[in-house]
Formats: sequence, structure tokens, C-alpha cells
Amino acid sequence: MASLIQSDKSIIGDVSKSKIVSKKKPWRDLDLSLKIHPIRKDIIPLKDDVAIKNAVRNLLVSNFFDRPFSPELGANLKGLLFEPADYITRIDIKQNVRDVLVKYEQRIELLKVNVLDLSDQNAYRVIVQFRIKEYDTEESVEIVLRRLK
Repeated sequence: MASLIQSDKSIIGDVSKSKIVSKKKPWRDLDLSLKIHPIRKDIIPLKDDVAIKNAVRNLLVSNFFDRPFSPELGANLKGLLFEPADYITRIDIKQNVRDVLVKYEQRIELLKVNVLDLSDQNAYRVIVQFRIKEYDTEESVEIVLRRLK
């Protein structure tokens, strides 16, 4: 009995065998492509880092007033597509992306936002690099914003 009390207070022997295991919170999201599981015949959910990437992508493609009870939710990037294709518009796109991700996506740490002007295609390529805080992994999301004539 005394050896149990002794072992509870200190680690004796090889310390490398003892590990600290933290339980990470699982994240789930609905896949908007609605893929069906072949066996269960149910919609396959997105999990963990894929779910967070999907949430970031959804925030970027959402415009103001797209969601009935959250009219301010979104980056409103489509509104900037018909502005002149210059440096100021790229700064506005970058700032809108930063604002929406800092305000609505607390699971990530924003690292970098690149906006490339593809004026020959009437488009912008937006590349967002971020770190998922819980998993400590770096991910990126890329979207192409295109003006339709």
C-alpha cells in the first residue's frame, strides 16, 4: 500500500515512457456537396481541420445579408469585384478578409493574406494562410473571385 502512495507522488524510472495526452475537441461541419456514405446512406460530415478550412472558405464567399439573422456575417468580396482593378481594391479585399476571419473564426490564427490580380481573366486570387490553434498546423485556403460580364 505504501508503494502506491509513493508512486502517486513521483515518477520513478524511465521518464520518457510517461506522456501527457491532451484531449482535443473534435470539430464537425456539414459538407455542402452532400456526399452520401456508401454503407450508412447518410451525409458524410467534415471533421477537424477540414471542417475548419470549410468554415474559413464559407466566411470568405459569404456576402453581407446572405444570412437572414446575421446580415453582417461575411467578407462581402463580391461587392469589391466591380471596383477598379488597382492596388486600393486589393488592399480592401485583404482588409475585408482579415476583418471577417479575426472577428468570426477564433479557432485560427491568421498568418498571411495574399491577393493576386488576374485582370486578364477579370478575377482575383485570394490565398489565406493560417494556423489552426488546437492542432498547431498551418493550412491555407485559396479562392478565385471572378467577375462575370
